[in-house]
Amino acid sequence: MSIWRGQQKLILASQSRARKMLLENAGLDFEALPADLDERAVQNDSGRSAPGEIASLLAGEKALFISRQRPGQYVVGADQTLALGHRLFSKPAGRAQAAEQLSLLAGHVHELHSAVSVVRDGKTLFADVSVARMTMRRLGDREIGAYLDQAGDRVTTSVGAYQLEGLGVHLFERIEGDHFTILGLPLLSLLAFLRSEKLLAV
Repeated sequence: MSIWRGQQKLILASQSRARKMLLENAGLDFEALPADLDERAVQNDSGRSAPGEIASLLAGEKALFISRQRPGQYVVGADQTLALGHRLFSKPAGRAQAAEQLSLLAGHVHELHSAVSVVRDGKTLFADVSVARMTMRRLGDREIGAYLDQAGDRVTTSVGAYQLEGLGVHLFERIEGDHFTILGLPLLSLLAFLRSEKLLAV
């Protein structure tokens, strides 16, 4: 039995496997719809460069895009950026780019900025950004190659070429931040907002 108390299903403007898992595990009754946006164009047109601002912008735009199709429903948008200093990373296009990203991140601390936005009828009701600091182990070509052999094509589905909930955990020596932020959705603040709207039974 779902703890969702909304008259209509919650909408997740994403097909992210990790974000869907988080909402499912939290007992929410939702439907996942992809927001067909050119994210790089939205980012470039905005002129924004700060990682948290970009994540927040894209989360909001995804939710607004789906909200136009689903009047009356609460729509959750989410996005995540990975920054090493001032350098932003995107999902690697293939194994060679994944190896390059891991080589750059190895031995350094990078930040994951995860943003969430809730929109209803084209109006933003809630937005939040949280940050996790990730310290990757020093890795040589041999370790990176072994990891990529084991992880396979899945490395191209996540920025930074890793999924912490899977084999990516072997790449790290220290993590500062909550699990939900790392997986790409500030779940605790989202649930607090939904609770404030009387949409949850718990």
